[in-house]
Amino acid sequence: MLARFLNIIILLGAVQGLIVSSLLFFSTKNRRPNRLLSGIILLIALASFNLYGSYINWFNSPLLHFIVQCLPLVMPMAFGPLIYFYIQASLNPGYTITGKQKRHLIPLVIDLVPPLIPYVFLFGIVTRLWTNNPLPWANFIDTYNVYADIPRWVSVTLYIWLSVKYLSAYQAKHQGQLNGQSQNFAWLRQLLRVFMVFQCIWLLYLIPYVIPRYTNQMLETFDWYPIYIPMAVMVYWLGIKGYLVSAQTTPEKKTIATPILLSQQQVEAGIASIIKAMETDHLYLDKSLNLSLLSRHISLPAKTVSILLNQYLQKSFTELVNSYRVEAFKQKILEPGMDALTIAAVAAESGFASQATFQRVFKEITGSAPSEFRKSVTLAG
Repeated sequence: MLARFLNIIILLGAVQGLIVSSLLFFSTKNRRPNRLLSGIILLIALASFNLYGSYINWFNSPLLHFIVQCLPLVMPMAFGPLIYFYIQASLNPGYTITGKQKRHLIPLVIDLVPPLIPYVFLFGIVTRLWTNNPLPWANFIDTYNVYADIPRWVSVTLYIWLSVKYLSAYQAKHQGQLNGQSQNFAWLRQLLRVFMVFQCIWLLYLIPYVIPRYTNQMLETFDWYPIYIPMAVMVYWLGIKGYLVSAQTTPEKKTIATPILLSQQQVEAGIASIIKAMETDHLYLDKSLNLSLLSRHISLPAKTVSILLNQYLQKSFTELVNSYRVEAFKQKILEPGMDALTIAAVAAESGFASQATFQRVFKEITGSAPSEFRKSVTLAG
């Protein structure tokens, strides 16, 4: 009775997954992120249908069972890359999966081995390379899937970590000003937290499952319910919440600014004012410094300052300020008595308001971590 109830939950989750993934895929709003989310939900739904079908003997016929074995219905290796792509597409209008990013999909070959085995087996029968004995091949698929779950779990966990890092970098880059993306950003963080919880559940099941003496015991005692029931719940939540958020969220549209022409004299005077503000007035030490404050300080419109930075200095405002702050840190760390201060304290004196931002920016600019730099200058001294 309990098994029937749990099977119904899995079936309903799979049905809802198919319906919502279709709605998201054919939605005309936020097409790219919606299609990526649709792919995530569809993969969960197909895996759930596959399990439900095996429970109620949909594939009892040898022919039907063989056909199902040839289909890649269970593709956990795709979850991680799709989540990572979805996070990026949700925050960046015009996001496309480039050829370089498509390399993230190469590990999917791990999931394609089991569906390829029946084709290899059939080819061997036709060419008479081996006898018609499917049992060793079926045993190989079962054993392979047990140990393939290890890289599958690692892959999803790795991409969740990359996605969390991406969100943190995005927030730091925009200095907490999400420009209308607050609701979307909160949804993405919530999504990652849910997948983190699922990864913990999967790990608790996986550890005894991959130990040969406990594999059959786990399946006989719990079957796949500890994994697929949470997946069904995730489908309900992803389907409802994801669809509602996608319907409410309008991604930022990139606007093409009308170019403003500046005379050579204006350019030279403006750049000189910016450099003076940084190098003489040390404006970068102000932790609350932004483009508006800088423009008021040098008595130039913010749009003009932005043009001077982007078109003539080839730097964004953030890049300019951070470069001065990093240089200030490098100079301060050499001063007498600074070895008594922590790296965070020296970074704060250099104008950085966030330790996490400082660590990331310093490594981007110098190629080394602050602690490594401090060690190197200490040894040199």
